Amino acid sequence: MKGILVGAAIGYVLGAKAGRERYDQIVRLWHRFIENPTVRRTASQAKDKAFEAAHQAKDLAADAAEKAAEKAPWRHQEEANGRPVTPSGTPRA
Repeated sequence: MKGILVGAAIGYVLGAKAGRERYDQIVRLWHRFIENPTVRRTASQAKDKAFEAAHQAKDLAADAAEKAAEKAPWRHQEEANGRPVTPSGTPRA
């Protein structure tokens, strides 16, 4: 959606400088471009890949956070009563 607005804004500016006929021509070309099945298919594929990459990145980040938490020094310390030590600033459950 953002790309369409940017394209429309560029078309408007260029069209305003070149006159109404040129503006109409640019708008027609833009609509022909965004309605092209190949463009739509490519945009859809890019969106799907970005969505997939975001999920993979989220999973990798969660795994990395879990591994970091396992290596945290306070995870291996215990209080005198046998309960795990909670680092300062972290609420206990």
